[in-house]
Amino acid sequence: MGSLLLAVIYLIFISLGLPDSLLGSGWPTMQVDFGVPSSYAGYVSMTISCMTVISALMSPRLIRRFHTKWIVIVSIALTVLGLLGFSFSGSYGMLFLFAVPYGLGAGSIDAAVNHYVANHYPSSVMNFLHCFYGVGAVISPTIMSLALKKARWNYGYRWTAYIQIGIMLVCILSLPLWKQNEAQEEEETAKDSAGIAETLKVPGVILTLIAFFSYCSGEATCFLWTPSYFAGTKTGLSAERIASFGSLIFGGLMLGRLISGFVSNKLGDRRLIRIGITVELLGIIMVLLPVEGYILAAVGFVVIGTGMGPVYPAIQHMAPANFGKRYSAAVIGLQMASAYVGSTLMPMVFAHLQQAIGIGIMPVYLLIFAIMNIAFLEMTYRVVAKNNKEDL
Repeated sequence: MGSLLLAVIYLIFISLGLPDSLLGSGWPTMQVDFGVPSSYAGYVSMTISCMTVISALMSPRLIRRFHTKWIVIVSIALTVLGLLGFSFSGSYGMLFLFAVPYGLGAGSIDAAVNHYVANHYPSSVMNFLHCFYGVGAVISPTIMSLALKKARWNYGYRWTAYIQIGIMLVCILSLPLWKQNEAQEEEETAKDSAGIAETLKVPGVILTLIAFFSYCSGEATCFLWTPSYFAGTKTGLSAERIASFGSLIFGGLMLGRLISGFVSNKLGDRRLIRIGITVELLGIIMVLLPVEGYILAAVGFVVIGTGMGPVYPAIQHMAPANFGKRYSAAVIGLQMASAYVGSTLMPMVFAHLQQAIGIGIMPVYLLIFAIMNIAFLEMTYRVVAKNNKEDL
């Protein structure tokens, strides 16, 4: 029963990854259909992320009131509504209407499942979990590429919605599997969970939120703008090939998390993060090199994703150890909110920056956030260690 539940949780994270790379992959074609500038993708992405921030901030309260399984099912249903809405959108303005359920469906499920896994499973499971997020995120650019080849971009969203419906039905059928941890989860959330205001006062929490903001600023910029980077810096590429480049960063993330799943229990979360950001910096340097052709840059984005791979799940998994189970639900919810603030604002900032300077500035932009990420994480470690000594 336990392994079946874990399989369902992995499937849930595939569903989380499926919608995230569709906009970036389809945007070069969607932009032409809607007759809007390239930078307008940022406004849609920002709306989705704003809704996700709201959903993530609601997650500590939702986790206290409802079991994780119900948060999962309702969240997937909202995502399906958003995807189908995008698929039937005949104008740019309609995207904003359906961006609301699209975004609301992501935040609470992400925080709830991460909290559930961080408190019930080891670090390796968390990395494998986020690896399956990468599986979903790699599949969707392929779906969009196939849609562009065989039909139109609308069908990329529609076909993805059908897959989500199938996953939601599996989750409904799996409801009895959650009973094994249900009583323990209800007891923990009822007795020990702190609120957001109280959690923000805990030493180190603000620093880890800034680190998460920095990580997701770079990650979300890659999600949205990688295909456009190749469209703007490389010549002779077809629309289908450009759309398929949206899977590069996600393929790297999946590879990085797969590797981390095998070594995380031995290396530990902090060492994994340090190694990961070092690999990410190497990938950024590869993209920066002034080499003709697209192959080196394509490999560079895979390397960037591989380095990013362990960072997100490791930070999430460290929350109970760093701040205690009492604060873990609120810390993870706040981390998700800060992550999506980064996902909301910084791709939009890059949209205007690339319009003014050129999209070739992208690797420098990523470099800034990689440095911020490791710097604030190292400060978090020091503050947490100092606070733990004072509590002894």
